[in-house]
Amino acid sequence: MAIQTAGVVGLGTMGAGIVEVFARAGLEVVAVEVDDALLAAGQKRLEGSLGKAVDRGKLDAAERDAILGRVEFTIDRAALARADLVTEAVPERLDIKTALFADLDAICPPATILATNTSSLPVTRVATATGRPDRVLGMHFFNPAPVMRLVEVVHTVRTDADVVAAVRALAEKCGKTPVVVGDRAGFVANALLFGYLNAAARAAETGQAAVADIDAAVVAACGFPMGPLTLMDLIGLDVSLDVMETMFDETRDQRYAPAPLLRRLVMAGDLGRKTGRGYYRYDAGEALSVLPVPDFATGAARSTATVVMVTTTDSSIHAAMPGVDLVEPDDAADADVVIIDGGSRIRTAELLARVTRVAKAGAVIAIATTDEAPVLAMTAGIADRGYIVGVHVPHSPRPGVVEVVATVHSHPDAVATVVAAMREAGLSPIACRDRPGHVIDYLVLPHLGDAVRMVDDGYASQTDVDVAMTLGCGYPEGPFAMLAAVGADDARSVLSHLAAATHLPSLAPSALLDELAAAGPEDQ
Repeated sequence: MAIQTAGVVGLGTMGAGIVEVFARAGLEVVAVEVDDALLAAGQKRLEGSLGKAVDRGKLDAAERDAILGRVEFTIDRAALARADLVTEAVPERLDIKTALFADLDAICPPATILATNTSSLPVTRVATATGRPDRVLGMHFFNPAPVMRLVEVVHTVRTDADVVAAVRALAEKCGKTPVVVGDRAGFVANALLFGYLNAAARAAETGQAAVADIDAAVVAACGFPMGPLTLMDLIGLDVSLDVMETMFDETRDQRYAPAPLLRRLVMAGDLGRKTGRGYYRYDAGEALSVLPVPDFATGAARSTATVVMVTTTDSSIHAAMPGVDLVEPDDAADADVVIIDGGSRIRTAELLARVTRVAKAGAVIAIATTDEAPVLAMTAGIADRGYIVGVHVPHSPRPGVVEVVATVHSHPDAVATVVAAMREAGLSPIACRDRPGHVIDYLVLPHLGDAVRMVDDGYASQTDVDVAMTLGCGYPEGPFAMLAAVGADDARSVLSHLAAATHLPSLAPSALLDELAAAGPEDQ
């Protein structure tokens, strides 16, 4: 079955984008809105988008006119009766979508395919509003639809295989890459994305690190186009909240239980960029965080003229800072900053005790953390812990990020001093609290673990997952490529500790991750 004519209901940003995608692919398009004002606004969006393409030399005027000539704008839904497929981009509310599909079922001939652009609502429930559940499926575009190459084609247990094949072919005709999956909350991209975004919302709420630092660290560690809190502001905090609630209602996984502060921001009407205020405010010509910077990140750096390292092992910190002089504990007496890495909790604590006996007044000491023990536990027995902080090289897909870890005793100036020393060494430092996973391991490794679990569940293939996240979310590489860079064995170890420390069983490594860790890097 070849789809020649398509209908689109709802001409907001997404709907107008879908109209453009279909019309550019040569389809005749019926574009429908509920009133003349919204219809005119939708037509203006389409014309504006095509006009920009002409101005940039990506489309000539004749092509633009031909595309517009293939679109019929109307407020009469009856015109959809001539479409081979009708999709919608109406508000993400189940009552609105089911009412629309009941109406479309009465208007359109039995052979017409009905598609929903929902990002998280159950397609099966939408299909039950019609008498043709075998011809209903999800066709989930990503915003902006003309640019983003991914389309998730979502079939229910009742969708006919020929319908799936026809919509998949349509997506390819439109220049998109389809990923075909079953009807499960969040599908591939949002199911993976929003657990990670919610973790970032929790980290911001609890003051794990400053909002801007969380975003900057994740971008540096993963190469993402933007950090998680900036992304939520762009998506819309109301939309993010709706998706998380849908995911939590279906899975009961605490990773999707929305952070309380996110709910409060939405209650206050602070929805992100579209209202000028969310996790950032956008009324000053730049994005400024609305949350206070945690106290530990407000200090002033002291001297970093002399930085030395005391280590007895192949130190990941020394590998990140190869220019730092290695000294014996007794030779650290004149240093401004002393970095200690004993390779284990016990050995680091022993070296710390030796260094504190000789360190000059005001020296800042940074001790390597372990996944198993908080920094505070490693400083037991030290009389003055104000100028002791932790330092951690996270298990990140890209090198260069280092976390400066503040305990409840760490003076803000000590944190600022080590941050400065790390920055002078060419690293990307982030100041954070002494909590399990710190920031990068806490946010990124569960995200990768979710991707592995999705494949382990048989819901999607590794290729599907990587395609969905690179084409749908702009990742420079997919989760499995990121996992290979981190190392499955390291990821498994950290996730095991995080699951125990946070009492979240969904963080525990899946059976497939166990297998990947056991297989070694050459088989991943």
